[in-house]
Amino acid sequence: MADAPKFNLRNPAVKRIMQEIKEIKQDTTGDFLAEALETDIFEWHFVIRGPPDTEFEGGIYHGRILLPAEYPFKPPSFMMLTPNGRFETNMKICLSISSHHPEHWQPSWSVRTALTALIAFMPSPGAGALGALDFPKDERRALAARSRVEPPRFGSADRQRLIEEMHNRMDRNPGRAALGSSGSAPTAAAAAATAMAAAAAAASASERQDSGVARSSTAAMAPVAAATVVPNAAAAAAAAAATSTDHMLTALMWALYFGIGAILLRKVMGVIGFDLNELMQ
Repeated sequence: MADAPKFNLRNPAVKRIMQEIKEIKQDTTGDFLAEALETDIFEWHFVIRGPPDTEFEGGIYHGRILLPAEYPFKPPSFMMLTPNGRFETNMKICLSISSHHPEHWQPSWSVRTALTALIAFMPSPGAGALGALDFPKDERRALAARSRVEPPRFGSADRQRLIEEMHNRMDRNPGRAALGSSGSAPTAAAAAATAMAAAAAAASASERQDSGVARSSTAAMAPVAAATVVPNAAAAAAAAAATSTDHMLTALMWALYFGIGAILLRKVMGVIGFDLNELMQ
């Protein structure tokens, strides 16, 4: 058996990817699985569940992630391997979180948050984007049922073994009832994915308008984006509460700063013989 490949652990991309490999193994949500190839940590395979209460519910969808050498400063590429009726298979998906739009990518995002956002994007309209499909709902339901029967055939024996193993693990794990369903605690990944998907949706809407797509189409998509892009209302509320708390702490800090400053000023003026009250009259 060939020796395990040795990676340059001083390389920023390698350090970041190794950290993400460690973190994603600790994810217990059941919404997805993702693993890097042992021979190439810049290539990942993933399995996601179809989002609940949609035509994709019950589906198990496989895909690939290709990370650039400049990761995380440049975005990954996503390819779906399982027929699903929303994205073409074996083709790089055009989303605002993917390599097609590097201007929207944030280095703080990760494979985990990108996959959470990808699940949220599945029920949204394709709107003619590269690699997008708009199959009827009944066809998507049929594909979702078929996706559970057999994992896709792809690549070398090692890749196929990984795909089959992930398929079996996902099939055995019931996972959460829903992303952001009642009782689901908000997580940092969910909050980050919410922000990512919201930013991506806004950018996509702007791009559609700039490219000449009718404004009515963009307006019609707004309710869909609101329903699918913010999969975890609790996470959004938690983020808003955290922002409010930060503002309060900042205000208290400034009040304390000025209070201490006023006390020091009075003492200094007293030492040098000035009456501060007379000076202010």
